[in-house]
Amino acid sequence: MTTPDMLLVRYRDAGLRIATAESCTAGLLAARITEVAGSSTIFDRGVVTYTNRSKQELLGVAAETLDAHGAVSEPVAREMAEGMLARSEADVAAAITGIAGPGGSDAKPEGRVCFAIALHEGETRTETQELGPLGRKNVRRAAVDHAMSLLDAAVGEPSP
Repeated sequence: MTTPDMLLVRYRDAGLRIATAESCTAGLLAARITEVAGSSTIFDRGVVTYTNRSKQELLGVAAETLDAHGAVSEPVAREMAEGMLARSEADVAAAITGIAGPGGSDAKPEGRVCFAIALHEGETRTETQELGPLGRKNVRRAAVDHAMSLLDAAVGEPSP
């Protein structure tokens, strides 16, 4: 598992900064990254966009994308990450949107979380994880852990 200390060293050594755009994790990723001293050298900013309107206003997510795919989708995660990257001084932006629970639907079950990593140098990567009905707290924790791993991998080879 990627720790905040590992991420700090990798991003500091690479001279890169991170920004975050979060929905279902409500700032927990930003909090995890910044829980270590020195994190101000790698963390630019984070935004919590819980509503569709906030995703549109703060990150530039298109209403058409939300209408066509819903907030919990890779296209929305992509637009969140790319919007955060464009609105920050970061080199890498991570976005998380999902259904932490309780509840969900057959089409979008509890524990479905979509991620995106946008890079100034490179293509935006998206993926969906089906974390399952672990309960709200555990889905959010697992989503942050996964996002930390994605941020680690964005720098190059993952830390040992």
